[in-house]
Amino acid sequence: MPPIAELSSPRLRPAARVMRLGFVPLFDAAPLLVADALGLFEAVGLRVALSPEGSWASIRDKLAFSALDGAHMLSPMPIALAAGLGGVQAGLQVACGLSRNGNGITLSNELAGGDLAARLKARRTPATLAVVFPFSSHNYLLRRWLLAQGVDPERDVRLTAVPPPRMAARLAAGEIDGFCVGAPWGAAAEALGAGRVVAGTAEIWPDHLEKLLAFSEEYLLTHREQAVAATAAVIAAARWLDEPANRVEAISIMAGRALWQLSPATIESAFDATHRIRFRAATLPRRAEGALWLSAMREAGHMPESVPDAQALAPFNDGLWRDAAARLNEPEPVLETQA
Repeated sequence: MPPIAELSSPRLRPAARVMRLGFVPLFDAAPLLVADALGLFEAVGLRVALSPEGSWASIRDKLAFSALDGAHMLSPMPIALAAGLGGVQAGLQVACGLSRNGNGITLSNELAGGDLAARLKARRTPATLAVVFPFSSHNYLLRRWLLAQGVDPERDVRLTAVPPPRMAARLAAGEIDGFCVGAPWGAAAEALGAGRVVAGTAEIWPDHLEKLLAFSEEYLLTHREQAVAATAAVIAAARWLDEPANRVEAISIMAGRALWQLSPATIESAFDATHRIRFRAATLPRRAEGALWLSAMREAGHMPESVPDAQALAPFNDGLWRDAAARLNEPEPVLETQA
């Protein structure tokens, strides 16, 4: 069990409202679901409602309009919201990282294997490849991978956004030709016989920061103590998830709470050599890692030059993590690799 005895926080007053946290059904939401399943939020005096959301756009909009207090997020999303990309602007603070690595690139059976550039040129129509959100790690990592295959992501393929839980079905239906998504949705496509996972994003950017827990600045104005307590519970859950002895129970929790339509073997793909998901090592939110995503966004032409770095990176503040980590005697995670 996680170190519940180490978790300490002033109990919420009985009238205090429930904390509302959103997540998308992916294995890298596990620190939130495990913290809930194992009673870690309760241990720090919190009442938390976890809200499954069908898309990253839903997470963005509900945070921006105060329907959620915090959420499981793509690491470039707080940057995009700080800059008002896509016409939606909101102030967020990153509480902690949730995962490193964990994404895979899946191609249709027609495109998987061999020279991708040659196969694309042989097609009569351009291939359509999906990412989970325009301002996503998946978009920028897929672009890197395509360039390494001799494929121009702007001219040789069409890129579109599809919510993660719909990827496998869309590939099986022939509506897209491939995608980049977090585990276990690539394995789900393989289970359908629709395609094959051909690369992991851990190969493209080893140990990249993937998902975050972020809170709205509006919520933090009056509930910072609750946010610190939740962050401590999530750090404890990340510790637990990285213990190999807990893997079977973790898969069971995710199957029961978020990925009920998938087999345990499919869910377990998050831990394989392609996806290499890690949790505890992700928890400290480093501004330097946010800056790397900002550079990728500028390179893709997504971030206007008029938006200063200070504005875009304002959400990357480690204050919540440090206050939470102090309650657990949690040392700073070691950053093993650099992009």
